Amino acid sequence: MEAEEERVSRRWLDLIGALIGALLLALLVQWVLVRPYAIPSASMEPTLTEGQRVFVDRLSDRFADPKRGQIVVFHPPAGAERPGPSDAECGVPRPAGRICPSATPREAKATYIKRVVGLPGDRVELRNGHVIRNGVPVPEPYARQCAAAICTLAPYTVPSGSYFLLGDNRGDSSDSRSWGSVPRRYVIGRAFATYWPPSRIGGL
Repeated sequence: MEAEEERVSRRWLDLIGALIGALLLALLVQWVLVRPYAIPSASMEPTLTEGQRVFVDRLSDRFADPKRGQIVVFHPPAGAERPGPSDAECGVPRPAGRICPSATPREAKATYIKRVVGLPGDRVELRNGHVIRNGVPVPEPYARQCAAAICTLAPYTVPSGSYFLLGDNRGDSSDSRSWGSVPRRYVIGRAFATYWPPSRIGGL
């Protein structure tokens, strides 16, 4: 009888150990490899809508730099959380008709998602919300055209070690136009797939 009780107890201990191991593995995968992320605003429409959920690859970004056209999750420069008429979101006063020339020197705790449109050294300008990069118009079927002042801006050179990021919804996005380019170390990872809602499951 005692031997049977021992076997039952051992099976329960094995089961509990397996469950704990699976939980730890899942947490490790989320922390190191893949992280879920919920879209917080309409800034990436029509590509991603508010409330949609994506998977973010945290591993490959440690070995390769972001590429043009990729959608990335990142921490913006401090001040990005305070969009408004003041220059609090830009590191220096931002001249009218120009991109923020210098970001604030600190990293914000907030987490954003945008598209990479400029690499270090690229010369970027905007016309009606569409990017002209190094003097060449960029095909952007995903971007919404807009006529607001923020959608037509003079040329700007992306600083070394930083990336110029824009929302696809160019008329309704707080991005590098207002708070400057994002240092490489602020980038968390690349969004590579959407898993919610079910009707929009697929790669990015």
